[in-house]
Amino acid sequence: MKYGKKAHKRFGDIASRRQEVVRVKAKKHSTSSKKWLERQLNDPYVTAAKKEGFRSRAAFKLIELNDQFHLLSSGLRVVDLGAAPGGWSQVVAIAIGPKGKLIALDILAMNPIPKVEILHLDFMSDDAPDKLKVALQGSADLVLSDLAPSTTGHTRTDHIRIMAMAEAAALFATEILAPGGAFVCKFFQGGAEKQLLEQLKRDFAKVKHAKPPASRAESSETYLVAQGFRKTK
Repeated sequence: MKYGKKAHKRFGDIASRRQEVVRVKAKKHSTSSKKWLERQLNDPYVTAAKKEGFRSRAAFKLIELNDQFHLLSSGLRVVDLGAAPGGWSQVVAIAIGPKGKLIALDILAMNPIPKVEILHLDFMSDDAPDKLKVALQGSADLVLSDLAPSTTGHTRTDHIRIMAMAEAAALFATEILAPGGAFVCKFFQGGAEKQLLEQLKRDFAKVKHAKPPASRAESSETYLVAQGFRKTK
């Protein structure tokens, strides 16, 4: 599978595909569990991910981001932060081919992916950035961050925590990217992203917000795509 061309040419408009609606009986499940199960069972991206052999529906988010921003090509050196269960890494590994290099990191264990080096680490630990640099053995062309903390249920606290992760990922990207490189990170809108935006606009030629169709409409999840890294001393 290659993703250099528009993904909809291969997958079509997944979100609009019709399928039989599945209902979950409530007897064995709580109301919240029932809603989650029904959403999963009736999600066309979940169905498509299973059909195509992707580990998660999130693979289509990266495919769609690549359609828009042309992030992936053969031979790139890539770091995938918050990689588990591996959907993004699967897409990247196919796109960069045997001449590329991909280091995937997550605090959760991941099953192996061919030609992907997986680090089972907490990115927010002090030694994680150095271990990533050692594993990559040089600069990166692209840093992807789908990092997200465990939620507390307190909206403000959760937002601050995910922004802290996004800022840490951005700092790491500026330390390891080659000139002209790109950085993509997930965050949730909530008013604390101003500092991150200012940093990225200073360090990159172009910075755009993006919400791929595979990102659920009801979610405040969005992505920042920064391209054209300006390497400074």
